[in-house]
Amino acid sequence: MIIVCPHHAVERLAGEYPVRRVIGLLGPEFSHPVVAGLPDASHLKLTVNDISEPADGLILPGRGHVEQIIDFIEDWDLKGAMIVHCWAGISRSTAAAFTAMCLLNPQEDEIDLARELRTISPPATPNRRIIAHADDILGRQGRMIKAIATIGRGASAYEGNIFQWQVKR
Repeated sequence: MIIVCPHHAVERLAGEYPVRRVIGLLGPEFSHPVVAGLPDASHLKLTVNDISEPADGLILPGRGHVEQIIDFIEDWDLKGAMIVHCWAGISRSTAAAFTAMCLLNPQEDEIDLARELRTISPPATPNRRIIAHADDILGRQGRMIKAIATIGRGASAYEGNIFQWQVKR
């Protein structure tokens, strides 16, 4: 199971679920949460801002960041839960979750997976830059990008809802 949440919910959720992996995508001004009992190698801590185009003084999500996300997901034995979080749980984390959905279900149509994402998280607005890199790395030939464009911007929200996605394989 993949659990997507805002930053402030990570420690609480780690106490409620058998969490084996955590992916955090935070700007440099924020500290990653400490998840008790989780080895450092099981917590991917990425420092990126929630931007899709270069901006002075901000860290644009790059191909290397997305390669790390994909490698980290591929290394997961699918036991226990994986928490994916960013500051608000709306953009960077939902992009990483959608990447996981596509990676773990290569036979599924990207638009169907994007619609499933929209159903379980109305405010989800996956970061376009992360999606573009994931699409290229996974060889999806623009289908991930198109799928996210198809569902459009999510509902306005200060932060995203906490949601779970059950791995299907």
